[in-house]
Amino acid sequence: MATVAFLGLGVMGYPMAGHLVAKGHQVTVYNRTEAKAKTWVVEHGGKWGATPRAAAEGAEFVMACVGNDDDLRSVCLGPDGAFAGMKPGTVFVDHTTVSAQVTRELAAVAAEQGKNFVDAPVSGGQAGAQNGVLSVMCGGDAAAYERAEPVIAAYARICRRLGDSGAGQLAKMMNQICIAGLVQGLAEALAFGQKAGLDGAAVVEVISQGAAGSWQMQNRHKTMLAGEFDFGFAVDWMRKDLKICLETADQIGAILPVTALVDQFYKEVQQMGGQRNDTSSLIRRLTR
Repeated sequence: MATVAFLGLGVMGYPMAGHLVAKGHQVTVYNRTEAKAKTWVVEHGGKWGATPRAAAEGAEFVMACVGNDDDLRSVCLGPDGAFAGMKPGTVFVDHTTVSAQVTRELAAVAAEQGKNFVDAPVSGGQAGAQNGVLSVMCGGDAAAYERAEPVIAAYARICRRLGDSGAGQLAKMMNQICIAGLVQGLAEALAFGQKAGLDGAAVVEVISQGAAGSWQMQNRHKTMLAGEFDFGFAVDWMRKDLKICLETADQIGAILPVTALVDQFYKEVQQMGGQRNDTSSLIRRLTR
């Protein structure tokens, strides 16, 4: 069993850190809101650190799941950052969805200090984190990944290294590109069915068994039809991710017309007050 620090106890990180304890790892947590870290310790045991550096001291692995590029830099760098507390050879595993650029930047800093950095964004949403069945896409040094994979397994259904530093983040971009198009297609189909006077749930029972079937259809069609959007990944975070996808596409010469269009549809949902709705709320703009 490993000595692990976990930085960031949001809707994903809180249960992920809990799974580490359940698998027997020794865990010290850090959260920007100190009270949440203390609550986690009361619930799961382990320890909490007042700074990322304090949490990382003595750890063999340091996991992070924070908000964005700037949040990740802030928990890694500086006198109170995790890198300052990590001994040489420690593996930093970043579960945040960020740009490949900041991943490579921080991986280079870690390498200069004799430390390891694995980018490991996750897919599966809040439910996947709570149930310990996340899909984890990784990039970085192969040896560092092989050391980290058994620890990541505490909350993963599948975990794969897909290439060098940044490959995990690029794979996560592919994941978000797929989701954007799938949810929009499902939203349009359900809204079409309502206008046509069909029983959407009955239709989905049939078409979900054929080529139209998807995870989104299976898990979100009922709540979409009911106008319930308090499940999983928020629109604000999806737009953050799609911005990364679109910026990266410009850099590498990829064309993402559907993704760009759906991003604007999510902007409309934000303007309707749906910033914290989950991503299935795309149907709101079609049924108002």
